[in-house]
Amino acid sequence: MNNIKWLFFDIGSTLVDESIAYKNRIEKTIENTDISFEEFYGKMAETARCDQNCYLKAREYYGLDSSPWRSEDEFVYPEAEECLKRLSKRYRIGIIANQNPGSRERLKKLGLLKYIDIVVASAEEGVAKPDLGIFRIALERAGCKAEEAVMIGDRIDNDIIPAKEIGMKTVWIRQGFGGMCEPKCENEKPDHITDDLLQTCGVLMNE
Repeated sequence: MNNIKWLFFDIGSTLVDESIAYKNRIEKTIENTDISFEEFYGKMAETARCDQNCYLKAREYYGLDSSPWRSEDEFVYPEAEECLKRLSKRYRIGIIANQNPGSRERLKKLGLLKYIDIVVASAEEGVAKPDLGIFRIALERAGCKAEEAVMIGDRIDNDIIPAKEIGMKTVWIRQGFGGMCEPKCENEKPDHITDDLLQTCGVLMNE
């Protein structure tokens, strides 16, 4: 980490706990059907091992309509602020995330924006991960070379693979459905694997 200047975080299931949002979305999706929550969740978990678009795949499997995602059901992980506070003393902090409009406002409401230097989110940029374009936008805006940056995220497909391709270092944080994935080949293997933000902070601080 000696030459690293910037850390870029994903938001969902990385800084923000989406478990309640997923619970509510699943319950709404299976409303007025004979499909149980456990059955639908189990299909998502099974699918997540090889395809991280697991809500879409489970919904298609059961032939159900999509229910909207409620950002108001997301909650910041309790250790997220302390993690960013510590890391911001050594590194510049950025966001690269696929999000609905208003990411900066949500991060401010969650108490995290004061540690973050730039926010690059799909809704505002018109390009979404895993497209390398969103990574290029973030690096250009940061004035940072790819080899001087780390991408931290929960999804192998959206975070790890494209970040490695563009030349960034990577930390896979195994939280949420993204953490259920099983990397199968070299380009899916991150530089570091952690199970929560406390471990992530330790890795990035060389502790």
